[in-house]
Amino acid sequence: MSNEIEHFFERQEEAISLMFLENKADELTDILVAALEEAFEILLESAPAETFH
Repeated sequence: MSNEIEHFFERQEEAISLMFLENKADELTDILVAALEEAFEILLESAPAETFH
């Protein structure tokens, strides 16, 4: 199983490197922004509705 995960990350790194080589930084930025927005949505959904003081 760990080989599959390692291979997945290697492919991602190759894809990112290729995007940089092809001057597709804007597309990469869009992907990263979308990933951050999704991460923040997940964090907001998992946060408790009430705050404790």
